[in-house]
Amino acid sequence: MQQFSDIPRPSPRRLRRIGLVALAVAVVLACGGVALRVHGASALRQKTADNAATAVNVIAPTQGEAKQELVLPSSIQAYYDAPIYARVSGYLKKWYVDIGAQVKSGDLLAEIETPELDQQLRQAEADLATAVAKEKLAETTAKRWESMVASTSVSKQEADEKSGDYDAKKAATIAAHANVERLQALTSFKRIVAPFTGVITARKTDIGALINAGSGSGPELFRIADTHKLRVYVDVPQTYANRIEAGMHADLRLPEQPGRSYPAAVVSTSNAIDPASRTLLVQLEADNAQGKLIAGSYADVHFDLPAAAGVLQLPVTALLFRQHGLKVATVGPGDRAVLKNIQLGRDYGTRVEVVAGLDPGDRVIDSPPDWLAQGDRVQPIRTPSPAQNAPVPPAAAGQEAAE
Repeated sequence: MQQFSDIPRPSPRRLRRIGLVALAVAVVLACGGVALRVHGASALRQKTADNAATAVNVIAPTQGEAKQELVLPSSIQAYYDAPIYARVSGYLKKWYVDIGAQVKSGDLLAEIETPELDQQLRQAEADLATAVAKEKLAETTAKRWESMVASTSVSKQEADEKSGDYDAKKAATIAAHANVERLQALTSFKRIVAPFTGVITARKTDIGALINAGSGSGPELFRIADTHKLRVYVDVPQTYANRIEAGMHADLRLPEQPGRSYPAAVVSTSNAIDPASRTLLVQLEADNAQGKLIAGSYADVHFDLPAAAGVLQLPVTALLFRQHGLKVATVGPGDRAVLKNIQLGRDYGTRVEVVAGLDPGDRVIDSPPDWLAQGDRVQPIRTPSPAQNAPVPPAAAGQEAAE
């Protein structure tokens, strides 16, 4: 039997090589295990982060309309509207027109009896006749005394006195004549006539009524309005004041005439903002040759305003109401939430205008969660555009079915 001592032993060098190989294998195995564990942890973290990202619907803001309709209440007034008062006192003798009557400029509306004024006129005419007679006598006397100065029958002083008396009598005649003309002018106001062509909208007197001269001592006798054209007054909010210009066209729509509109045009503005209401008074004109519009009516004025540059639209579901103002959430670099402050324009109910704070290329989050904060990771899911979701028209649908 062979003894153990006879078995050859490996040399120390060989043992050292075997140990180094075993150590290398052990190191490689250990490094591979560590790498596998690191990769698994990284994959787990990535999967956890992906699961933690909030899935959000992303939409793109749409461009605003090319034109913007502005609807404001207005008051329709006659082109000319004037109350008629008496210029002389007396009693109404007769009236010739009633409400609704169409009159022309100069047509007789009523007559007033003025017995006192008539007596004053007769007295003034008598005073004028007396002044004329005295003037003639003074003229004859002055000429006679002037001829006697040459023969030294009278003194120069006495002749000058007669000449001065003639000048005074002539001035008195002029004054008496002016007084007669004044009373004659007042007498002409016994006939009340229409100052312009129009329609009688009010009659506030009757036969036998006591008439007081002037607008402050009695009611108006008649009221006349010219409605061949109408003035329309509307208060435009300060926000739109700089977009209203002379010559701009608008439509008038009355509640009692649904489906019908009347053209009007801007003729002027007050060029000043009312500090109480912060509005601009705008005057429009509307043709009313057919008489379809009634002065004093209420109407809605529809303006087609050019849209402001850079105006975008969003659904109201994209808005975030936060403590520091109105915001929208957008998807930024790295799929991180970016909250932006915005300024709204008009509200269309389901959509709103954004006039500042938003860019056309922004990816806006629709219906963002209330807890979404700046920098939160999100997972965007693009929502189809409205055009893609639009229903197929019946004609097109029938055509597709046939194909």
